[in-house]
Amino acid sequence: HVQLVESGGGSAQAGGSQRLSCVASGPSSSNYCMGWFRQTPGKGLELVASITGDGLNTYYGASVKGRFTGFRDNAKDTNYLQMNNLKSEDTAMHCCAVVTYCRGEYCCRLSGLNNYNFWARGTQVTVS
Repeated sequence: HVQLVESGGGSAQAGGSQRLSCVASGPSSSNYCMGWFRQTPGKGLELVASITGDGLNTYYGASVKGRFTGFRDNAKDTNYLQMNNLKSEDTAMHCCAVVTYCRGEYCCRLSGLNNYNFWARGTQVTVS
């Protein structure tokens, strides 16, 4: 069983930055592909970024590419989503999740919403 603890979020001004962090605990948690999702009222979950367990490969949705960066601090066993040049449309509940039943670049690159099987509670990001 994997537990995810997410922190960060809150309010920011347009053009500003925020950083989210997510720690996964449990066996082999450092091997998992981690995805960053967001959801706004009336819209479904959007996968904005994902990162392989080793932190070497990242993938981004078109809406955030060039502005958001996912990275991993192996010493802290923590994943981060650095969000720069924030826009009002980034206002959403952001949530990290992991895929535990496959590994590596192929797994992470192709995993969609239904592949992620453990989720954090999420944190609100509000951009004004």
